[in-house]
Amino acid sequence: MHDAGTNGPQPGVASPAAVAAAVADAHRREWAFVLAATVRVTGDLDDAEEAVQDAYARALETWPERGIPANTGAWLTTAAKRRALDLLRRADVSRRALPRLADPDERAAASGAAIADELDASPVTDDRLRLIFTCCHPALAFDSRVALTLRMVCGLSTPEVARAFLVSEPTMAARITRAKHKIAQAGIPYRVPGDADIRERIDGVLDVVHLVYATGHTAPAGAELVRRELSERGIELAELLRLLLPGDADVAGLLALIYLTEARRPARTDASGDELLLEEQDRDRWDRRYIERGLDQLAVATDACDPGRFTLLAAIGAVHDCSPSWEQTDWQRIALLYDRLRELWPSPVVELNRAIAIGFARGPAAAIPLLDELAVEPQLVRYPYLQAARADMLERLGRIQDAALAYDEAIALCDNDRERARLRQKKSMAR
Repeated sequence: MHDAGTNGPQPGVASPAAVAAAVADAHRREWAFVLAATVRVTGDLDDAEEAVQDAYARALETWPERGIPANTGAWLTTAAKRRALDLLRRADVSRRALPRLADPDERAAASGAAIADELDASPVTDDRLRLIFTCCHPALAFDSRVALTLRMVCGLSTPEVARAFLVSEPTMAARITRAKHKIAQAGIPYRVPGDADIRERIDGVLDVVHLVYATGHTAPAGAELVRRELSERGIELAELLRLLLPGDADVAGLLALIYLTEARRPARTDASGDELLLEEQDRDRWDRRYIERGLDQLAVATDACDPGRFTLLAAIGAVHDCSPSWEQTDWQRIALLYDRLRELWPSPVVELNRAIAIGFARGPAAAIPLLDELAVEPQLVRYPYLQAARADMLERLGRIQDAALAYDEAIALCDNDRERARLRQKKSMAR
């Protein structure tokens, strides 16, 4: 993972500002590596997290005097492991708590070093994969899996995870604590499942990785449209899963969807960071490399006899990415893909997107009855994108007053400042 020979400090004394920036960068890039490596020693998520937080705190204290290490991740990993071993010695955890995240066959191990040696012998060498499979264990509720992944794998603070879920900080703290305790009490092993179990387990992991990426691609709340630290984590995790299961069509489908979505990111905002809708985007700014990667992964995914939902969503993304212009988008094909998706994965959100596609394929008048019917769905009552879609279709029909009311409702429901500003602008321009 890291070159231990490059973790010495650079000559000279670093300024507090430089150290703070380096620690922040290391937190963003290295948190999952450092925590996952430390869990190998502690066998316990709480103990590992305490040791890693202590390592970051020590970095803030030490680096101003000794200089910023050339390899910050290696320095932090070493510091966290030393702290973890100290915790184990003081609590005598080597006999009593280490087995909590060890496999049954590993329970004879008498120390953190022994467990680490056995894990090193595993064919799966990336600790983050072990960590995410642990955090996404089916014994945990889905919300807990996502929250624990954001906290432990992506390194978000509890308040940040709470904002992502639109719940209070105490509620999220309790959810994360319960999830950690469930892992410890149930003896959930710190490993990637074997071949016999991985097919059953991977679907839940894909759901979590997709939600991590989606939460970063369009932040549910806050001042910015995009949260790059989350979307980047989602990309990394999807790529890791692809390496783990190179022949799995569903993993390829998720990675294709993420690549094809990420390709449009450079054109999603203007110079001020304000949102640009798909029809307003400069397609020359789309990232062709991501489009090519996405199409390659989609080709792998569509080799399956029965494409999964992520593959169908990726196929819809491919139609957008391969259209020369908004006007030349093949909305009929998109609507047909949503027809297949609703059979495989029936949900109000799929129905909403299908209604929008029908509106562009057959005209807004065809979409309005479908959108009005969805307005009574409990899951969509407070979903701003439903009212935004109604407002857009009503405006295209020339029903400006009705559109203004729908825009007002979408604005009231929207928690993202950039999206809210875009809706206000659209309302002001409706005529």
